[in-house]
Amino acid sequence: MKYRPAGSPAIPGGRKDYSRRRFLWRAAEIAAATTGATWLSSNFLQGAGEKAPAINRINIAMIGLGRQAYHANLLPFLASPDTQVVAVCDVDQWRAEQGRKRVEDFYAAQTGRDRYRGCLMTADFQEVLARREVDAVMISTPDHWHALMAVEAAKAGKDVALEKPISLSVAQGRAISDVMRRYQRIFRTDTEVRFSEVFRKLCEVVRNGRLGKVRRIVAGVPAEADPVGRQPPAPVPPELDYARWLGPAPEAPYSEKRVHTRQNLTARPGWMIIPDYCDGIICNWGTHLLDIVQWGNNTERTGPVTVEGKGEFHPAGGLSGVLKSFEVHYEYASGVQLTYHLAGRPYVRFEGDAGWVEAEWWKGIQSGPKSILEAPLGPHDLRLPLSNEKLDFINSVKQRRESLIPAEVGHRTNSMGQLGLISIQLGRKLRWDPDRECFPGDEEASRRLQRPLRTPWKIVL
Repeated sequence: MKYRPAGSPAIPGGRKDYSRRRFLWRAAEIAAATTGATWLSSNFLQGAGEKAPAINRINIAMIGLGRQAYHANLLPFLASPDTQVVAVCDVDQWRAEQGRKRVEDFYAAQTGRDRYRGCLMTADFQEVLARREVDAVMISTPDHWHALMAVEAAKAGKDVALEKPISLSVAQGRAISDVMRRYQRIFRTDTEVRFSEVFRKLCEVVRNGRLGKVRRIVAGVPAEADPVGRQPPAPVPPELDYARWLGPAPEAPYSEKRVHTRQNLTARPGWMIIPDYCDGIICNWGTHLLDIVQWGNNTERTGPVTVEGKGEFHPAGGLSGVLKSFEVHYEYASGVQLTYHLAGRPYVRFEGDAGWVEAEWWKGIQSGPKSILEAPLGPHDLRLPLSNEKLDFINSVKQRRESLIPAEVGHRTNSMGQLGLISIQLGRKLRWDPDRECFPGDEEASRRLQRPLRTPWKIVL
């Protein structure tokens, strides 16, 4: 591969830190001028170092150029002096062209040229993986492609940043974790949840024993999108390779609400509430909040021993079919009880013998008694890391170290939502063995740990 480690990161606050901050601020200004993007914050710019020489730069390929990739995942890699975006891949030609244009406009403005050429555009992710110059991939496709692409990327020798939720089944998640370990690839579950100061503070309070023995955890997620009724088949747009879009998912007639709004990168895509492509909010948002549950509970590489859930699905017969409400109860081997529900807001609450602490994303953190939060960390207390997910991935690739949310951790979190969904589908309480990842003696539940792929697609380690 082209990339070679460039040494340790610079000391924050030093001259190199200032140089990188200045470069990234300038990159953000260029992005604003050339693409209308103004979102890069000072938090992202934390981290130091001069612009890396070309031989030390990580060549990134973007697979999937929908809303999330275009507005959130692409720009940090453009702005970083340690990465070069060398390829964009999407089965929708219009979206791929928007991505390539953003890349080329950004680099042209950065270098002072009228034009920049050097970004591959393709509809075939296998073509991207076959390129020797590609060091790493950012996968931002619909969820039904995640596991297959991540496994193939690892086998091709690429490091992987993968949008959450990373898989559509427990077996797929296990395959991702195993293949990353086998091929010694760097993997980052792409969620910004650990780049939240309130959630970091929440987990530090819990793991430093401020609550005493933890007895109960409660986590909530926002509301699901409204259901969508049956849609008549429609002609496939000329810019969309619909067969490639379906890929391993079941055969189904095209409609715009099944896929995404044409030539629009701001609308929420329809596939996010269709079970063939996504498990819905229980896993989509669940991979944010349940990650904080696992982090604070210090159970990142294991899971519960029982799960029991109830919920209501979108009406039968329509296009959508995910849960519109749910409440799931878990128990860990330690006796800790977890309630996870659709609450209309994203929050996590820990309750222990000495009090409680609760954090809501974007709003703040509170505790009872107040002294739980007021007490400063001592010199021997655990201090948890706080890093932007893209910088964490970049630094992990540079240093060949495990990311903050590697494949095993992302898989275990993802499994939590999937176990809850299985319990709701079956309508009963289930016993779970987190070591063997199975429902002991329960064949009906165990069958749901797999997600069949349409021929000829298959996940092969």
